[in-house]
Amino acid sequence: MISIRSLSTLAFSLTLAACSAKDKKTAVMETRTEVPAEPAGKVVKTDAEWKKHLTPEQYHILRESGTERPNGEVYREFKHQGKGSYHCAGCNALLFSSDHKFDSGCGWPSFYDPAKAENVVLKEDNSMGRARTEVTCAKCGGHLGHVFKGEGYGTPTDQRYCINGGGLAYVPAKEVPQEK
Repeated sequence: MISIRSLSTLAFSLTLAACSAKDKKTAVMETRTEVPAEPAGKVVKTDAEWKKHLTPEQYHILRESGTERPNGEVYREFKHQGKGSYHCAGCNALLFSSDHKFDSGCGWPSFYDPAKAENVVLKEDNSMGRARTEVTCAKCGGHLGHVFKGEGYGTPTDQRYCINGGGLAYVPAKEVPQEK
């Protein structure tokens, strides 16, 4: 039989663990104050270098073709971000702009076009038992997500770039002072 003391100890331990987890919470989409310098060419690093450079979540998404959970904290952050640009968290390449973002309701950040097409590579992906088009960073090869066409969204391209926000770094646009 479980004693009241054992239950109290268990409840106290769970409370401490929950508080500890809240204290360690960090932003899931990196935000930078300045536009980073883009890489001039291909970015090549060893696995150990990538692990040192990226957070565990960024590494999982960009280097292991992982996916963040839908409708998570990163998606909530994305929905509230204003004007700005989205860069690869692995190499700083400009990928997307807030000018092309839209709320598709899919649970992940969505864009209808890249900001700089030459920094994005599309390739066939049959990993989930059906044909999809994977989106990767042209500079470092990092996995970003997938693009879907013909879904009927009211966007100029009728495309939905469904992107893992954890693999992006957001740079808010600088406010330009208005002349009086």
